[in-house]
Amino acid sequence: MELRELRGRRVAVWGTGREGIAAVEAIAPAGTQRLITVQDSANFLATTWTGHLAEAAPLFAGEDAHRELAGIDVIVRSPGIPDVHPWIVEHRARGGVVTSGTALWMAAHRDRTVGVTGSKGKSTTSSLVHALLTGAGRPNELGGNIGIAALAMPDAPLYVMELSAYQCADLDDSPRVAVVTSLFPEHLDWFGGEEAYYRGKLNIAMHGASAVVYNGHDARLADEFARRAGLPLIAAGLPDGFHVAPGPDGERWFFRAGEPLFPRADLALLGRHNEGNLCVALAAIEAAGVDCVASREELAAAVRGFAGLEHRLQPIADPSGLTFVDDSLSTIPQSTIHAIENFADRPLSVIVGGDDRGVDYTPLRDYLRENKINATLIGIPDSGPMILSLVADLPTITVVSAADMHEAVRLGREHTAPGGVVLMSPAAASYGRYDNYAHRSRVFREAIEATRP
Repeated sequence: MELRELRGRRVAVWGTGREGIAAVEAIAPAGTQRLITVQDSANFLATTWTGHLAEAAPLFAGEDAHRELAGIDVIVRSPGIPDVHPWIVEHRARGGVVTSGTALWMAAHRDRTVGVTGSKGKSTTSSLVHALLTGAGRPNELGGNIGIAALAMPDAPLYVMELSAYQCADLDDSPRVAVVTSLFPEHLDWFGGEEAYYRGKLNIAMHGASAVVYNGHDARLADEFARRAGLPLIAAGLPDGFHVAPGPDGERWFFRAGEPLFPRADLALLGRHNEGNLCVALAAIEAAGVDCVASREELAAAVRGFAGLEHRLQPIADPSGLTFVDDSLSTIPQSTIHAIENFADRPLSVIVGGDDRGVDYTPLRDYLRENKINATLIGIPDSGPMILSLVADLPTITVVSAADMHEAVRLGREHTAPGGVVLMSPAAASYGRYDNYAHRSRVFREAIEATRP
């Protein structure tokens, strides 16, 4: 569905955060018969709905909003509104259409878009794609789930869009290059189950993508794509494509098949998972038309200049000699596993817990047990106690409960030997206790300052 198809229809924009604002401002000139904004309940993302927004799309909340939806043809929902919400179920049962601002935007811009999703790695990978394209002389704009909402994007010759599972689920048009970095069970409360989540996530590739780039080392992802015949698949990370192997000097290098590109040392980001993210990003820009072998010098310079994302494995020095690490972007156990891998050779405390979305933490337990990781896990609400109970019997793991982030940091100082690491890698979303992952990061840093001796 395109914006022009909303002309003459009764439309509700659901949500008053940045996605909702962008949707109202884009839809208002489209000539709808009626345009309203709805909110089922107040939340931290809500914006004061006054001025031109209220004039363009009056706001209804609670039961008033429910009644108004009965007369609506199309709901344009923000990403936080789940498939299983009873009002969404009712609307679809009446024959109503559910879409999103991202889907409306993608219908008009798909041919100029590299879309990136994944259960983990999508933020880093989309940022790498943006940096590599820029380095190769291909101007582009980065947005979507990271940065600017789709319907607020400026005009550009090329777009790199990070897309959440929520945003993928409503797409009727795939981006020209669809990229999937990984696939793990997540957001089960939103989708209503694991299979529904996989369908929603992989919907990015199901509507005419010219190329579908994925991490060839992700067994679940490879299996799910094998069940979906006819897709133009490109596996990254394998020897016949972009991968990492010993180079001309004996050190690890990035390769395009048998052709060395640049040393692994050019990438400042820690971890094998980030090597994989860069391989996926290189495959994505090649699919978008960049000759990576011919442009290897420019790409190497772009990689050397890539500083990584805020709140992803960011070290914070401390006068005590401890290193605090901000990994607030870690919202699933697999991300926390990768974070722990980087510091497992040092005294280590890990702060875990956050919004409980029904995620399976067995992989975290299995990793800690199989690798005999010595660490203290400090659990914070809401899911922290559940995570601690799952690992409490492991002989190499000490578990400690904390009421909040400040207490967790204080306990981290007490339980971590000199020269060690206090890693805040929650394996859970921030919502409920914090506005978002950036707010959680600020509280972590404030707690570090407040607990210094």
